[in-house]
Parts: sequence; structure tokens; C-alpha cells
Amino acid sequence: MDNQQFRGIIPPMVTPLKEWDTLDQDGMVRLIDHILSGGVHGLFLLGTTGEAPSLSHRLRKEIVQRALDQIKERIPVLVGITDTSFDESINLAEYAAEKGASAVVLAPPYYFPAGQLELLEYLEHLVPRLPLPLFLYNMPTHTKLFFEPETVKAASEIPGVIGLKDSSANMVYFHQLQQIFKDQNDFRLFIGPEELLGETLVLGGHGGVCGGGNLIPELYVELYEKSIEGDFKKMGILHERIMQISTTIYSVGKYKSSYLKGLKCSLALMGIC
Repeated sequence: MDNQQFRGIIPPMVTPLKEWDTLDQDGMVRLIDHILSGGVHGLFLLGTTGEAPSLSHRLRKEIVQRALDQIKERIPVLVGITDTSFDESINLAEYAAEKGASAVVLAPPYYFPAGQLELLEYLEHLVPRLPLPLFLYNMPTHTKLFFEPETVKAASEIPGVIGLKDSSANMVYFHQLQQIFKDQNDFRLFIGPEELLGETLVLGGHGGVCGGGNLIPELYVELYEKSIEGDFKKMGILHERIMQISTTIYSVGKYKSSYLKGLKCSLALMGIC
């Protein structure tokens, strides 16, 4: 598989729900159609924005099945397999592969504390059993564990580990990774926080996993395209629009959950889900 297919804007899809364990099936169809209409380069299912840790394993599989049936290989689909259970991560990866996913995404198991050598050992045991390429997911605010740069470098030598999504909002860390992998373009580096998308692209990142891509996918796609063209003036204008979303829709109430609440409320007001 060519890792170059993983680029650009890959929104982490919101999970539309009717009840705690009931998918809003019609809403998800509308949401996927809306996201794809914006020209995105991929879709990430069962991430933080998709509230995956709160979903039953049955519901996670339903989301994977319905999304992949609808998308029909038009774009690469990444599936989150983060779990405190080693075997459940493998089970979901196998199901995702069976349904046609392109890659899986894994944050560290987040209940028991682990050192860097233990994280690496975990990956050395897990990755050979995965049927799809793996992106590491650095999300220390939620997992309380951090993929240190040297750990990422060592993990990249495990066959099947092809990239990392960083949601730490620590640009020093991200730049360290870019320096480590400057001569390894096949190792793909994506940013999570969309407020940092512009500078990430200018400095050589491969794309963004931006929650706002659920709302206005064409905005983020245009920013990516302008970075390819080197149109920094237009990038500045688009970045300003992204910051307006961040400081308004994502900031109501100033709760830790304000981002997700704002995103889902906006999608409801748009009549999507």
C-alpha cells in the first residue's frame, strides 16, 4: 500500500446518536455525504471526536460497517482501535479490514500507567497481529500517556507503523518529529488541533485530522490546497476563519467538553445530525 494516499484533510467523524447505544443511521448518511461533498482526502472513524471510548463494541462495528458501505472506497477510511483490551483492539482491526478500511489508529491503552519501553513493547506485540497499517495517536490529555519522539522513531521501525496523529497541541513536539522524519516521507505526520493546521502544512506536515471538517469541510480542504500552491496570503485568511470557529463554536461555556458540544450542536442546527 502506498502511504502517499494518506494526506490532506481527514476529518474525525462525529458519531450521530439517537440514544446511548442507538446510531442515528439517517443522520450518519447525511453527515458522510456532507463531509465528502467538501472534497476531503479521507475519513477517520471512532476517534475522540467520534466519542469512541464511550461506545459499545457492537456500536463501533455498526459505525464501521455502515460508513464503509456508504463510502465505497472513494476515499481512504481510518478506524480507531484504541481500547484498554489488547484483544479488542485486534478484533476491531480485523473487522475494519474485512469491511474495507485503509488503516487503523491507536492511542496508548489508557488505564494502567506505562513507561516508554513498555509502550514500545506493547506495539511490538500488537502491530504484527494487525491486518492493516497503523497510525499512532498521541493524545496525552486523554490517555495520560505520551509517545516520546524517540519512542515514535523506534516504533516506526516496526513493519506496519506508518504515521502519527498528534493532538497534544505541542508544536515543539511536532517539530521534533518532523526533524526526525525529514528524510522519511513515507512516515506520515498529521496534526489534530485545527488551530495549528496552517503552520503544520507550511512546515511540512502531511495534513490535518480536523473536527471542523464535519461542519465546513471545504474550508480545511482549501487551506490544504493553498499550502500546496504556496499561497500564504490566502492561507492567512482561511486560518482566521478557522480561529473564529475555535473561539466561538468551540468555546461556549468554557467546559473541557465545549469543543464536542459546539460541534454536535452546530450539526444539529444545520439539519445534518
